[in-house]
Amino acid sequence: MPGIGLFAPARKPWRQRFRKFPNWLYAEEGATKRFPHADRKNSMLVDSHCHLNYEGLVEDLEGALARAAEANVGFMLSISTKLSEFDSVLATTEGRDNIACTVGIHPHESGVEPETDVETLVELTKHPKVVGIGETGLDFFYDNSPREAQERSFRTHIEAARQTQLPVIVHTRDADERTIAIIDEEQQKGAFPGLIHCFSAGPGLAKCAVGHGMAISLSGIITFKTAEDIRETVKSVPLDHILVETDAPFLAPIPHRGKTNEPSFVAHTAAKAAEIFDIDVETLAQRTTDNFFRLFTKAQKP
Repeated sequence: MPGIGLFAPARKPWRQRFRKFPNWLYAEEGATKRFPHADRKNSMLVDSHCHLNYEGLVEDLEGALARAAEANVGFMLSISTKLSEFDSVLATTEGRDNIACTVGIHPHESGVEPETDVETLVELTKHPKVVGIGETGLDFFYDNSPREAQERSFRTHIEAARQTQLPVIVHTRDADERTIAIIDEEQQKGAFPGLIHCFSAGPGLAKCAVGHGMAISLSGIITFKTAEDIRETVKSVPLDHILVETDAPFLAPIPHRGKTNEPSFVAHTAAKAAEIFDIDVETLAQRTTDNFFRLFTKAQKP
């Protein structure tokens, strides 16, 4: 699928981490009812975005991690949303080889948390468990923080990603136009790796991200009946740019919608993604796991 539809392969050298793969046209067989990937032991899944320090998960973190292992989720990325709570994010990684984390300020918090600077973010990335920057970005749906503060914070995080070459994790909602403009402007200043997390945008943002060598991360939203437009957009994204995530404890996929989400549920998102790309779940797991570790080069595969 690389290079079809609206998209063309990235060209800059560092973007060659996302190399081309052959097409796969396999049919999924025999997936278990509880965890669609659990009977496939050759390739693990990665939950590329979860909030393990959040209420709903942290109270039974060991149980959630055990269920993730049962579902063959072999690696998780614990995401920072506040620098004031970064220690609790880092704590979720301690003594666990299969969990890394990020550092950053969510756009909801950019008008609440003390404004950070590039130097602070870069310094915090020196911890061996910190493999990415964010989550950052723009949320014009809730507008919990002033838009100007969101944009300043977004550009600060991007500069930290540019200096460290660690991926920036981008949250965007009802802000496609400004997100595209900022990514285009900042990429022209100097390339930086990154991804659009919990993708729910239109084809314009997908095309922008892929054109700059960035990844698209799919959440449980792709399993929702109302998400047909998103699924249609995702079909045209080259598979070597695709990741899967939960955004736990939020956005549990069908058949768990309305419940507290957890990393094990990424198996359901992976199964739906495999259906979208017309490949088997094993191949989807292999490809998205390879994509994750090619993007997050500092992360150590267990």
